[in-house]
Amino acid sequence: MDNKNYVDVLIGGKIYTLGGLEEESYLHQVAAYLNDKIQQISRTEGYSRLPDDYRNLTLNLNLADDYFKEREHNRVLAAQKDELEKEVYRLRAELVTKRVKKGKQNDQES
Repeated sequence: MDNKNYVDVLIGGKIYTLGGLEEESYLHQVAAYLNDKIQQISRTEGYSRLPDDYRNLTLNLNLADDYFKEREHNRVLAAQKDELEKEVYRLRAELVTKRVKKGKQNDQES
């Protein structure tokens, strides 16, 4: 079984100990992403006057929004990849067919 990595990170001005099977650098990236998102949201007018539960809800909604946008982007990229793979397969088949025809023509000319 893999050992968990633990790392102290600063999120929203507080120090937290994160633990996970991921590398420490990844855990730092996650913390940096959260800090960036918190800073981005905190610049919104009126955010500082919201109660803590509304601030947390706003952060969670923004994180969920990012997640769903990335998931949709990933779906689009996967569909494009599938289409490109089909095109590569079709082009390879076309190339083989042309090589076979050319080989038959060369055999007939000989």
